[in-house]
Amino acid sequence: MPQASTGRVAVNSRAQFLLVGALATGMARRGHGAIVTVSSSAARMPAPVGGAYAASKAGVEILTRYWATEFGPHGVRVNAVSPGPVRTEGTAAMLGDQMEALDRVNARGRAGDPREIAEIVMFLVGPASSYVNGATLFADGGEISALPG
Repeated sequence: MPQASTGRVAVNSRAQFLLVGALATGMARRGHGAIVTVSSSAARMPAPVGGAYAASKAGVEILTRYWATEFGPHGVRVNAVSPGPVRTEGTAAMLGDQMEALDRVNARGRAGDPREIAEIVMFLVGPASSYVNGATLFADGGEISALPG
């Protein structure tokens, strides 16, 4: 496995695994808590590149469901947010002058804003989502139809 791929798996899966392991037990002991993991639309949309990244994010989604089952009876909810394309410094560095391409990959016709993803995380940790556990919320602007418009 190339070094870059190994790094992605370490950050995208292992870091979340270690953080949840460090925090969820204390939350369960207190009888309440909410954890939100971060996935990506790449976990469910195959592409000719980025297999390690996609696999690491798919791993996060299955771990989220397992953690929800493990910690849910102890008052801890675990959910994931799965952003699609979002305008960030990272995507700008990766895409350069091709940033406009992000606006053509979903049904909304625009890339997301980091604040929109943050608001979804706030929903998932707040009382309005008290019955949501083990879910992956897709924040991707909607899928484009496979049929011509």
